[in-house]
Amino acid sequence: MSQPGSLFQLGRERLALIGKHADALMQGYLKGHIDETALSENALNKLIDARILWRPDEQAPLSLRPVMGELIASLTQDERKRQINADVAEHLDQIHTRVQSLQAARAKGDYAAAEHHMQLLTERVHDMSGQFGDAIESLWHRLNTEFGFVASLDDKIREIELAQKQLRRLLDGFGLLDFDELIALAGSDGSLRKLLVSQLQARISEHSGSLLEVQKRLVLLMARFRQQQERALLVSRMSAFLRQHPGFQIGDYPNRTKVPAVVNQARGLSACAAIALDRAGDRDTLSQLARAIPRPEQQPVQTEIAEPFAVVTQQVTQTIQKKLVEDVENCFIAVIDSGNAISALEYLQRNELEWDPEIWLFQVIAEYEGMASGAKKSFKLEKVTRPASRFNQVQIIEDVHLGLRFFGEFQATG
Repeated sequence: MSQPGSLFQLGRERLALIGKHADALMQGYLKGHIDETALSENALNKLIDARILWRPDEQAPLSLRPVMGELIASLTQDERKRQINADVAEHLDQIHTRVQSLQAARAKGDYAAAEHHMQLLTERVHDMSGQFGDAIESLWHRLNTEFGFVASLDDKIREIELAQKQLRRLLDGFGLLDFDELIALAGSDGSLRKLLVSQLQARISEHSGSLLEVQKRLVLLMARFRQQQERALLVSRMSAFLRQHPGFQIGDYPNRTKVPAVVNQARGLSACAAIALDRAGDRDTLSQLARAIPRPEQQPVQTEIAEPFAVVTQQVTQTIQKKLVEDVENCFIAVIDSGNAISALEYLQRNELEWDPEIWLFQVIAEYEGMASGAKKSFKLEKVTRPASRFNQVQIIEDVHLGLRFFGEFQATG
C-alpha cells in the first residue's frame, strides 16, 4: 500500500505530466486520437505508463483513456461527450443512434458530418470496450492488493462476494451485446462491420478470457478463506470450551469399552475370515469340507456341441443375407438396363424370388439409403403408402417404385 508521501509525489507527477502535454492531449480529445508525431517517444511512453493514453487495439491509434476523456468533458462542459456512462445498454443506445446519424449523413452526401459521426462512433465503441478493461483491471487490483490488507477472514469473504457481484454485472453486460444485431446494423459497410463486429468481438473475447481467470482466482480464494475460517472457528470454539472447563482432560477414546455417541459415529467393522491352508492340524477338517461340497449331476458337455451349432447358424444367416443383397442389387441393375421405373413387388413376383415381401421392401429401401451420395443421386425411390386406419396417422408402405433420374425428372413406371 502506498504511503501518503509517495502517493502525493506520484499524483503531483501525473498532474504535471498532463499539464506539460496539455496541447497534445486537448488536440487528441478533439480529434479522437493522439498525433504521435507531435510527441517524443519518451513522452509517449510516460503518458502510456501514467494511464493517460492507451491503444484500443494494435491497428488503432493512441487515444485518451475513457476516464481522461470524461474528465476533460466534465471540466469543459462539453455536452457532446458528457454522456459517457458505464451502463452497457446506454452505450448500445448511443451506438445505434450514432449509426443512424452516420447513415443519414451519407445518404444526404454530407461527408463532413458523416466523418464527424464516424469519429464519435469510434470513440463510443472504444470507450465501452475500455471501461470493460478498466473494470477487469480493477478486479485484479482488488484481488492482488486489497484482500491482503483486510482485517479478518469474514471481511475477506465479504470482499470476495462483492467482487463476484461486480464480475456478475460484467457478465450481464457482455450478455447485452448481440453481435447478430450489430451485424444487421452495420449492413454492407466495411468500416462499420470492422468497428462494430470484428474489432469489438476480438476485444470482448479477450475480456471474457480475463474474466474467466478472475473467476478462477475468486473461487480459489473463496475456498481457501472458507477452509481457514473453518479451522479458525474450530480453534476459537475449542479455546472457549477450555476456558469454561479448565480441568478438562482428553480421554483415551480408542481404549475405552464404551465410547461416547458423539465420537462413535462409524459403524462396527465385520471381521474377515479366511481358510488357513498353512496349518497342518486343520488339513483333515478341510478335506472333509471339500468332500461334502455337492458336485454337479451333469458335466457341461453340451457346451462343446452348442458352440459349433451357433457357428453354423451364423454362417447360414450370413449366406441368406448375402443372397438377399445380391437379389436387390440385381433389381437395381434391372432398373439401369431398362431405363424405366419398376415396382419392387412386381420384380419380386416376375423373377419368382422366394423372399417375404416385407423383408424384400425393407432391403430395397436399406440398399438405397446405404448408397454413396454420388450413386444415390442417380436413382429415385418413391414409397407407395396407405394409412393404417382412419383414426391412425401411421403410414404403411405397400410397395416401392425405383427409377432413374434424368435431368431432375422421375421416369414413369414401365
